Amino acid sequence: MVQAAVQSANSESRAEPWVGRSIERVEDAALLSGRGRFIDDLGVPPGTLHATILRSPYAHADILSIDVEAARRLAGVAAVLIGSDIKAITNSLVVGVKAPVECWPIAIDRVRYVGEPVAVIVAIDRARAEDAAELINVEYRPRGAVVDPLGALAPGAPVLHDGFPGNLASDRTFRYGDPEKAFADAPHRFSIDVRYPRNSCTPIETYGVVASHDAGEDAYEVLANFQGPFSIHTVIARALKVPGNRLRLRTPPDSGGSFGVKQGVFPYIVLIAAAARVTQRPVKWIEDRLEHLTASVSATNRATSLSAAVAADGEILALDWDQVEDCGAHLRAPEPATLYRMHGNLTGAYDISHVSVRNRVVVTNKTPTGLNRGFGGPQVYFALERLVQRIATGLKLDPLDVIKRNLIDAGAFPYRTATGALLDSGIYQEAVARAVEQGRLAELKAKRDAARAEGRLYGIGFTAVVEPSVSNMGYITTVLTAAERRKAGPKNGAQATATVGLDPVGSVTVHVASVPQGQGHRTVLSQVVADVFGLQPKDIRVNTEIDTAKDAWSIASGNYASRFAAAVAATAKLAAERIAGRLARIAASQLNVAAADIVFANGFVASKQNPENRIAFSRVAALGHWSPGSLPDDAGQTIRETVFWTPPELTPPDEGDRINSSLCHGFIFDFCGVEVDRVTLETRIDRYVTMHDCGTILHPGMVDGQIRGGFTQALGAALYEEYAYAEDGSFLTGTLADYLLPTTTEVPEPEIFHMETPSPFTSLGAKGVGEGNCMSTPVCLANAVADALGVADVTLPLVPARLAELVRGAEPPPPVGGATGEPVREGDRRLRGEGQASVKGAPEQVWAMLLDPATLQSVIPGCQRVDRVTSTHFRADVTLGVGPVTGRYRTDVQLFDLDPPRSVTLRGGATGALGFGNAEGRITLAPDGEGGTKLTYQYDAAIGGKVASIGGRLLDGAIRVVIGQFFAALARKAGGGSETGGRFSLFALLAKAAGLFGGRR
Repeated sequence: MVQAAVQSANSESRAEPWVGRSIERVEDAALLSGRGRFIDDLGVPPGTLHATILRSPYAHADILSIDVEAARRLAGVAAVLIGSDIKAITNSLVVGVKAPVECWPIAIDRVRYVGEPVAVIVAIDRARAEDAAELINVEYRPRGAVVDPLGALAPGAPVLHDGFPGNLASDRTFRYGDPEKAFADAPHRFSIDVRYPRNSCTPIETYGVVASHDAGEDAYEVLANFQGPFSIHTVIARALKVPGNRLRLRTPPDSGGSFGVKQGVFPYIVLIAAAARVTQRPVKWIEDRLEHLTASVSATNRATSLSAAVAADGEILALDWDQVEDCGAHLRAPEPATLYRMHGNLTGAYDISHVSVRNRVVVTNKTPTGLNRGFGGPQVYFALERLVQRIATGLKLDPLDVIKRNLIDAGAFPYRTATGALLDSGIYQEAVARAVEQGRLAELKAKRDAARAEGRLYGIGFTAVVEPSVSNMGYITTVLTAAERRKAGPKNGAQATATVGLDPVGSVTVHVASVPQGQGHRTVLSQVVADVFGLQPKDIRVNTEIDTAKDAWSIASGNYASRFAAAVAATAKLAAERIAGRLARIAASQLNVAAADIVFANGFVASKQNPENRIAFSRVAALGHWSPGSLPDDAGQTIRETVFWTPPELTPPDEGDRINSSLCHGFIFDFCGVEVDRVTLETRIDRYVTMHDCGTILHPGMVDGQIRGGFTQALGAALYEEYAYAEDGSFLTGTLADYLLPTTTEVPEPEIFHMETPSPFTSLGAKGVGEGNCMSTPVCLANAVADALGVADVTLPLVPARLAELVRGAEPPPPVGGATGEPVREGDRRLRGEGQASVKGAPEQVWAMLLDPATLQSVIPGCQRVDRVTSTHFRADVTLGVGPVTGRYRTDVQLFDLDPPRSVTLRGGATGALGFGNAEGRITLAPDGEGGTKLTYQYDAAIGGKVASIGGRLLDGAIRVVIGQFFAALARKAGGGSETGGRFSLFALLAKAAGLFGGRR
C-alpha cells in the first residue's frame, strides 16, 4: 500500500517529472565563478608541514646508499624519510594476487620505475623541502630494465620481483562451451595481433593529501582527493598498522577531475600519513604536473592475440583470446582489475557461444597501473572490433553486415554471455538502424567513393560495443581458481549507499558515498529526490563529501565504473521512497484518508481524490522532530533513512569461472568518416556518429556532456596520447609538450543519438554512460584509417609518423657525415657530435686550465665545487636550470689516453634528483698559428630518467646555452677569445649532461 502511494505520488505530482529534464546544474555557479573548493584551496591546521618527494631517475637499480645528513641539517627541515624509515612503521601494500611479493609506497633497497619515491622530505614549506631534496646523495647501481610485456616473459629478461618468476604475476586459462570443436569445424579462421598502448587521463587537479596522526589514540585523519573505491580504505589501514576505525578519510567538496586515476592517490596517503606520524605534525603534499605524468597511475598496455572461428556468411562461431597485461612495476590493488573487469563481456555485443581465454599478468619497469576511464574496455574492444573488420575484409563483406549478422537478438534479453555476463536489456538492431538513418551513412559512403575517385585517402569505420556499468566486486576474484576462491571466501555485489534526512523545518538533505569529479551528482540527486517528495530540485540540499568516521559507506562506495546513475541515484530514490511511505501514513491520519490516497505534489501532501484536502510537506516532514509521540504507531521514524543496496544479479564467479562482471550494460554503435592527408599523413575526422542506449536518461544535457568528454579523451588515445618509454625504462613523455592532448581546436563535434531501453535491474532504469566512447572511439577511428589506407594492421596512436611507415615504409637512416656540431638524436636520448672552437692561449695553457679544479669550478656554469680525486679523476657538484626545472647533480669524470698538451679522452657520468647521464669523447688541442689554440672534439652522450622525459623538446637549445656559457668563461679566464664552429666543452658536458633537465620543480 505504501509503495503504491509513493508510485502514485511520482506519477501524478506533475505532468513532467524533474528526472529527464536538462535543468541548470547546481554545481556550475561556484565552479564557473572560481569559487570551487579544491584540496589546495582549503585551510590547514596551524603548524602544518609540507612534503616533497625525491624520485628515482632510474627504471631499475639497486640503492647502494642514501646520504640524507645535509638535507636533515638544513634549517626548516623537520624530517627526511627513506625506505627503511617507512618500512619500520608500515606494512606492505596489498598485492593484487597471492604471491610472496611486497609492495611499498617507497623504494626499499631497489627502484623499479622512473619516478618511484626514494625519500620524503618534510619542511616548514614546500620550497624548503625541495631545497633539501637536492642535498640528498643517492648512489645507485643500475640493473637491466624491461618495458615490453612480451619481452618481460622472454628467457633471460631482467626480473623485477623474485616472487614473480619470469615477471609473471598470474597465468590463468578459461574455457566456455566447446571452442576446440568450433574452430575445427569452421570453414574460416581469422586472427589478429594487437598492442594497445599505455595512456592516461590528465585531470586539471593533480593528487593531494593532508594527513595527521593522533599519538594518543594511534589514529590517522586524512584529507585527500581520493576517488575510491573504498575497498582501498582497508588496504590503507592495513598498511598504516591501524584498524579501520582508526583511519578517518575525508574528501574535499570539489575535485578537479579524475576519470579513475585519483584512485591511485592511496600509496601517497600511506606515505604522507607515515610522515605525519614521524613528525607529529600535520603534513600536506600536492603533486605537481611533472610528477603526475611521470609517476601517477596510467592505464595498462596490453598485447593481445585474438582468433575467431567464422562461418562463410561472417557469423562468428568461437573466439580464442590470449591477453598479456602489463601492470607496471608493482601489482597494486585493485589490479589486475583492468584485465578482469571485462571478463564477462569478452564477446562484446555479439551472440558467440564458445570462448577460450588465456590471461597473463606481467610486471615491467614502468609506473604501476590503476583505474582509467573505461578501464579494460578500450583494450578488449580494440582487439575484438579490429578482428571484426579483418573478418569482413577477408570474406569481402561489408563490415556493417558482419556486425549486424552477429548482434544479440532483441528477444534474447536478459542475455547470458558465454563468459557469464547478464546483459540486462537492449534492442541492438534497432539502435544500429536508427544510427545509420539519422547519421546519414549512405551519404557518407557516397562521399568516400567520390574522394577515392579523386585519389584521396578516405575511409569509414564501424564499431559496436557493450558498455558495462556498476562493477561487481567479485569480478576481480576471477583471477583466482575456484578452489582458491572457496578458501578465500565469497566476494561479490556492488553496494551503494544513500541517506535522506529531514530537519526540524522540513527541509530535505541527501548524502551519498560517491565523490563527484565533475559529473553533476548534486544536480541529478536533487531531481530524483524532488520527484519522490513532490518538491522542486532547489528544495533539496545534496552533500557529496565523504567522512568515513561519520558517514554511511561500504567497501564498494566510491565514484567509479559508471555506477552513479544506476546504483547511487537509484539508492537515493529508494531511501526517499521509504521516508515518503512513512510520511504518507502520517498525512493519511491527519487528512483522514487512506495512505493509498496520498500524493506528493507542488510542496504539499494531499488527497488524490480531493486535492484541497492537503497539508504542507514541510509540516509533515518536521513532525518527527517536534512531536514524535503524535505519529501513528505504524509510521516509524521519519528523521533520516539510510539505504544500503546491492543488486541480487551480482553473484560471485561460479565453479566454471563465469562472472557477471557488471550490473548494467548499455549499447553503443559508432561509425565515422575520416580522411588521411597524402602528404602530411594527418588524420581528419569528417563525421563522427555515436548512438547510445544508456537506459533511462536522467539529465539529457549531462549525458551528452559525458559522451562528449569521453569522446574527447578517446580522440586523444586514438590520435595523440602515448606514455612512451625508452628501452632502458626512461620515460620519454614527461611534459605536455611530449604527451600531447587534444584541445578544442582538434576536437570535432560528434553527432549524438539516443534510444532508451530501461534496465530492469535498477529502480530508475538508468545505465552508465560516462566511459563508453573511451571504449568505442579508438577502434572506430582505427578501423576508418585502416579502411582509408587499405592496410590490415594499425597501431595507436595514429600519429603521422606511424602512418608514414605504413604508407611509405620505414624512414631510411640519416646520411653519413652530417653537419658538424649538430647532435644526432636517437629517441631524444642520445647525442653525438663533433666540432671545433678557438680559445686564446697556447695549448699548454688551455691544457692546464682544463685540469685545474679551481679553474674548472670558476668556468663551468652552475658549478658549486670540483674535487680532484687523482690527477686524472675529478668529482663535481653542479646546479643547472633548463626550462621549467632546476637541479643539483653529482658528477664523476676520468681522463684516459692522455697525450699532453695535444689530446685526451674523457669519460664520465652524472646523477641528479630526476636525471642521469654519461658521455665519452676525445679532445684535441693544436696551435692555431696566431698564438691561440684550436680545440676539436668528438663526443657521444646518453641521458636518462627525467632528463629523457623532457629532453625531447629542450635538449638542443639547452646544450647551446650551457656550452656558450662555458666557452665565454673559459675565454675570459684565458685572457679573452672567440668561438668558431660548435660551442663545446666536453668536460662541461660530462659534468652536467645528466643534470641538464631534472631536479627541482
